[in-house]
Amino acid sequence: MKSLYIHIPFCNNICSYCDFCKMFYEEKLVDKYLESLDKEIIQNYKMEELETIYIGGGTPSSLSIKQLNRLFEITNKLNIRQDNEFTMEFNIDDVCEEKLKFISKKGINRISIGIQTINSKFYKLLDRYNDYSVVREKINLCKKYFKNINIDLMYGFNNQTVDDLDVDIDFFLSLDVPHISIYSLILEEHTKLFIDKYLPIDDDLENNMYYHIIKRLKENGFKHYEISNFSKKEFCSKHNLSYWNNEHYYGFGLGASGYIYNIRYTNTKSLINYLKGKYMFDKEIIDKRLNMQYEMICGLRKIEGVSKKTFYDKFNVNIKDVFNINSLLSEGLLIENKDNIFIPEDKLYISNKILVSFLD
Repeated sequence: MKSLYIHIPFCNNICSYCDFCKMFYEEKLVDKYLESLDKEIIQNYKMEELETIYIGGGTPSSLSIKQLNRLFEITNKLNIRQDNEFTMEFNIDDVCEEKLKFISKKGINRISIGIQTINSKFYKLLDRYNDYSVVREKINLCKKYFKNINIDLMYGFNNQTVDDLDVDIDFFLSLDVPHISIYSLILEEHTKLFIDKYLPIDDDLENNMYYHIIKRLKENGFKHYEISNFSKKEFCSKHNLSYWNNEHYYGFGLGASGYIYNIRYTNTKSLINYLKGKYMFDKEIIDKRLNMQYEMICGLRKIEGVSKKTFYDKFNVNIKDVFNINSLLSEGLLIENKDNIFIPEDKLYISNKILVSFLD
């Protein structure tokens, strides 16, 4: 158990596409929430040494300095390795010298910032508003305190062209950060876009955009190491790799998920229940067969794929003795080399159709 996730569900603004567990910021609710979070962690964390911590949301940066200080009082109780990766998500609107300086002194060494797009053509659609010069100024301010910075790029908006996309890519590259995550706009139930009956983009165009992004980022020195993630050398997300490597991790907070002691669990999304100490909502017992399925489904998200040796070391059986992958190999949906089994680049866009082959 080397990784731990903490969910902060509060936001100053709710984006039209967001399906994460979230609610509008309210000072008194945040204070109560942090007390319950402290109790959950004390009750469940077994003091394992942690290599990665990730504080996500919601919008963790929406908290006041006083509330952030309370949050770090909680994380200070954790047993954290000295050479850790400690990430906090930030909204670009919350970036200011006071907060950046404060969190850097409290141990945060990586920040992840959702910019999504710099094209004003799509601000109303996403309920996000970015000013070109302000974003640049704030990213430069982040660089004053952090070397390890991720920014999120979203694409696949209705009426978006490849030229529109290039405007965003050019701007993101000009910010000169070491990690970029990309996400297509997905229509999720219970979001404003779904309620407004938003029409998704054509699949073929989205496919073209996906590979256009890959080409542009690789040409500019980024390594494509996971379906949606690109990094400069030595800046891949260690925390997210723990998910894709099918490793155990804690998940604390409203709606958080975790994987501990062969149990995958999801916390309640009810703030009332959470404040009463009723943290866990659902759990799944992971037997060997199911664990091997997760190993493939998670691991094949990595561009390098699943290590045949690691699979054997974990389960004492060869991949081909468990899963009939010959048809996937013959159809070119998977590739096998000496060490790994992986999805070829030209099939990454349809990866979900490939991954479901490993489910019973």
